[in-house]
Amino acid sequence: MAGAFNNVSNEMKSNSSSIQPKYVSSLIWLTSLFFIWGFLTSLNDILIPHLKQAFSLNYTQAMLIQSCFFGAYFIVSLPAGALVKKIGYKNGIVVGLIGVALGCIAIYPSALVASYPCFLASLFLLASGVTVLQVSANPYVTILGSPETASERLTMTQAFNSLGTTIAPLFGAAFILASLTETENSVESVQIPYMVIALTVLLVAVLFYKLNLPQIESQNDEPEIQTGSIFQHKHLVLGVIGLFLYVGAEVSIGSFLVNFIAEPHIAGLHESQAARYIALYWGGAMIGRFIGSIIMRKVKARYVLAFNSLASMICLLIAINTQGYLAMYAVLLTGLCNSIMFPTIFSLSLVNLGSKTSQASGLLCLAIVGGAILPLLQGMVADVWHVQISFIVPALCYIYIGFFALSKPIRQACSYSRQL
Repeated sequence: MAGAFNNVSNEMKSNSSSIQPKYVSSLIWLTSLFFIWGFLTSLNDILIPHLKQAFSLNYTQAMLIQSCFFGAYFIVSLPAGALVKKIGYKNGIVVGLIGVALGCIAIYPSALVASYPCFLASLFLLASGVTVLQVSANPYVTILGSPETASERLTMTQAFNSLGTTIAPLFGAAFILASLTETENSVESVQIPYMVIALTVLLVAVLFYKLNLPQIESQNDEPEIQTGSIFQHKHLVLGVIGLFLYVGAEVSIGSFLVNFIAEPHIAGLHESQAARYIALYWGGAMIGRFIGSIIMRKVKARYVLAFNSLASMICLLIAINTQGYLAMYAVLLTGLCNSIMFPTIFSLSLVNLGSKTSQASGLLCLAIVGGAILPLLQGMVADVWHVQISFIVPALCYIYIGFFALSKPIRQACSYSRQL
């Protein structure tokens, strides 16, 4: 996922190689942050079925978890961008980690009083910290090398994000969902896991505070100033919509996986067993990002994006119209197809924007609010019809993403680089 860039166009132009040797260690440390927020984001897929049962919620009400989490991106992103611009990337990372830890700690009393609104407020605080974290880390990774390989570099670091999303469902299945049949007030089972996460994140914050990360500042030579409204760049406008729909689709699918797999005509598994299959969904994204970073050295990124969007749509149509393990594995396979979409849409949207890169990336960050809206919409469809039919919502999103990849504005914007 992406944060706001702050005066990065100059730094991107100043790096002529893929990654400078002096920045290698910094890039390694930054990948740990991608793991952390991937872990926390995927853990929501475990909280949804858990709290749905504990508080007797319908699908729409349960999806408010994602609405609060991803709504933080929309509300906090721009203030976070201003904060990071003032205090710098490193301090922004530390502040973000502290915010994440506070959100995790707040979940303990929320479970103690068994209040769903308190849970939502705690998750919003946690997500606010993640937002500051992404606003700091994503542009930092992007400028640690040449702009031509930015998509490849983001894809590689996001593979570690996917490692976190792969491990989290296994963690949640073992320490959260397994208690659903063992205790009446099962909501309390989230207390210890989130406290452990809070302590771990605080330790990472201390480590980053003491790290000697390089200070990357803007160069004196300004790029050519582009006049006019940023909305005149059609490929950016299309990309904002595309990122909105992609994040919404990816989050929606993960949010419904446990309940979908638990359906009697699909796999009929208990929630704690079904949760383990989420690891396949996010694990596919992890593997796909490693593979995608290699493929995009030979194949233009927009062609790979178009192929994956078509494959995702086909998988979901199979899941909607079949039963049993075929339907289950068809949904899980969309994780592999999703793999390269976020960094590719993000990079394609920022092509050739020069001095407007910072402003444009802010708009892209706001588009992540799709993760708050699309799951809610799918929840409404699931409540009215059925959870299986509700997958039509993300399927429609992939149609647009394919259009974005092959659209004329994207072809024109990327015409100067054979890699895009």
